[in-house]
Amino acid sequence: LAILDCVIKAARELFDTLEDKDFPEYCNPNEMQQPKKGPGPPPPPPGGAGKPLLGRRSTTKLKRSTQMSKLFQNLKSKMEGSNPAAKSNNAIKTQLGGSAGGKEGFAASIAELTKRSTYFQQIEEDAEKYAKPIMELKVEITSFQTKDMAELLKFQSNVESLLQVLSDESQVLAKFEGFPTKKLETLRTAAALYTRFDTIVTTLKNWEIVPPLGRILDKIETYFGKVKFELEKIDRTKDEESKKFKSHGIDFNFHILTSIGELMVDLSSSCMELALKERKIAKAEKLSEENGPETNQQIQQNIKMLWRVFQFAFRVYTFAGGHDTRADKLAKELADEILVDSPNQ
Repeated sequence: LAILDCVIKAARELFDTLEDKDFPEYCNPNEMQQPKKGPGPPPPPPGGAGKPLLGRRSTTKLKRSTQMSKLFQNLKSKMEGSNPAAKSNNAIKTQLGGSAGGKEGFAASIAELTKRSTYFQQIEEDAEKYAKPIMELKVEITSFQTKDMAELLKFQSNVESLLQVLSDESQVLAKFEGFPTKKLETLRTAAALYTRFDTIVTTLKNWEIVPPLGRILDKIETYFGKVKFELEKIDRTKDEESKKFKSHGIDFNFHILTSIGELMVDLSSSCMELALKERKIAKAEKLSEENGPETNQQIQQNIKMLWRVFQFAFRVYTFAGGHDTRADKLAKELADEILVDSPNQ
């Protein structure tokens, strides 16, 4: 009975510790999964594009366009007429699985803990073996402050290199009174978040826009939808997260969102540029053929692609909160090309 009481007490302590553990939000990969692909969001009302996700920034080359919304509405009228956009509401169903409870579940837990008695021994051994570096790490984490994201990532990497050798991090660190567990988790959250932002920046910078456009446009639109979904979720808690980071000495650089917006506009501009180039080549090749100019069906196929590219550019414009000079110029050229060959012209 004495042995059973000790095992039960150890089990309760372990369960209480696991319940109190604060896992970082952004380290959970399931939190950033993209929703199933479906119809795009309905266009904004005439005269404006709603609240931009990346609109709150101090320095950027992007500005609100005086023509973009009007061009979109004109083209939408030409291409879609008066038919309202189809809407689909996908119900999100969450199933909560039942948990095994009662005496059987508790008995199984006790049996498992009994079999793993060496687990508790290993925790004690780790606490003794790594006591000195853990105490040093405690001081370093407590005093750590930065506004340099490169320094944050380097420090976090050094921390993980030590903690990864522990058999059970939470149980070992619990042996050291006053260890800054909350700050450790905050460091991890900040590092994971900035790493994700930096990955997006790198992807956008290295994306090659090569013909044929139709082959890569699907991938670009899918990636944009994923990034937009992630950043919209982050934006809802950005102010709260920023305060939490600062309370632990981390002045997080959310200005990287501005870079993401500008790079996304650059990407959509390259798509518009390639669409116009391919359209020009197609026209020239058709005129040089013996069978004469394009048929109505061929024109419709080409215009459909141009319209799709313009819609993508408009979604990016709304997301980023503006266009630069290049994007605004290309959007006007693309709209003119669509209107010239539009059957409703």
